Amino acid sequence: MSAAYNGVAIAQPEPCDDKKDTPSLIQMYDIVKTYKTSAGDFIALKNVNACFYPHEFVSIVGKSGSGKSTLANMITGIDRPTSGRVRINGTDIHALSESERSVWRGRHLGIVFQFFQLLPMLSLLENVLLPMDFCNMYAPSQRESRAWELLELVGLQDYSDQLPAAVSGGQQQSAAIARALANDPPIIIADEPTGNLDSRTAQAVFEVFKDLSRQGKTIVMVTHDATLAQRSDRSLLLSDGELIDEWVARAFPKFPHPRLLWLTHQLTRHTYQPGQPLPALDAAGAGLYLVTAGCLEVGLDGKAGAGSASVELSPGEYLPAFRRVLQAFQGYRAGGQEPLEMLSLDRQAFDSWLGESPEVQPVLEAAAGEVLERGIVEDRAISAREPES
Repeated sequence: MSAAYNGVAIAQPEPCDDKKDTPSLIQMYDIVKTYKTSAGDFIALKNVNACFYPHEFVSIVGKSGSGKSTLANMITGIDRPTSGRVRINGTDIHALSESERSVWRGRHLGIVFQFFQLLPMLSLLENVLLPMDFCNMYAPSQRESRAWELLELVGLQDYSDQLPAAVSGGQQQSAAIARALANDPPIIIADEPTGNLDSRTAQAVFEVFKDLSRQGKTIVMVTHDATLAQRSDRSLLLSDGELIDEWVARAFPKFPHPRLLWLTHQLTRHTYQPGQPLPALDAAGAGLYLVTAGCLEVGLDGKAGAGSASVELSPGEYLPAFRRVLQAFQGYRAGGQEPLEMLSLDRQAFDSWLGESPEVQPVLEAAAGEVLERGIVEDRAISAREPES
């Protein structure tokens, strides 16, 4: 999918990957959010397309001001997009009235905030009971026993009668998680849930979310903690209100976010059928290939295919157009039985990238060296199998 913002083309994937076996639960289409300020319009989100699947644990990562919390607020309906739409399990949530959305949110979403948001005059048990009283999802006779079960789930069964101020920050956050689960929602949205906690307590809270994901909940967690994000099923990386392509973020995890966003804008998407030849990396054409699905087969002898020395690149692997790569590989084709999907960077942009970011070359050189070494090993294996003349 290609979106545009202020006349600039933004290459983005389709909001939902139709190759997944399970239909997506949350879809975000072309979300733009603009805030009016005394200094003029501030654009917090720019044409964001994203999807989330049942039972998935997804982290939304980015630096302060990148738009993480704004994106979460679009999903919860706490804030409205300037344009675009959010569908959750078939419901266009921003088409609902305020009162309808409030009821819908109470029944379908559990929300965990950075600063807990527990009512200070109510005990932990009463805080957990409150959503059930509001939404009437459970009979009055069932509510207290369910609240006890949820407090036990997060290890607070011995603190049920305590006020929030009488327990630690980690215990307050655990109580907030129990409250979010009160009406058994399929989706939990957590906005910086560990941001106010020490590292040890943060790990414990994160494990609660992991367990909930294993039990079938869909978890969307906003965080600035890259270490925690790496342990979730998938991460979405935001920079200046735009989503960085997931494959770019995976391939180059240590590069600065603005440069990853630049790459997202520069890369072009391609699909090739099995066996179809590709243009070669060269001085005038593409400067980099990044595989996102299927298999890219490159040959050492000008051919790619059975019987020739070749290397297969899998999703997430990439090949840069350095001189030694151009000299070693000439044949390129879509290998395997599935269509090849990949991103390419044209040679001019590739050279610009190397010139402006000296730290890039060693990383790309190492990747090229690893692919070349695989090719050499394959070439030797083929030579060893050939009978002597």
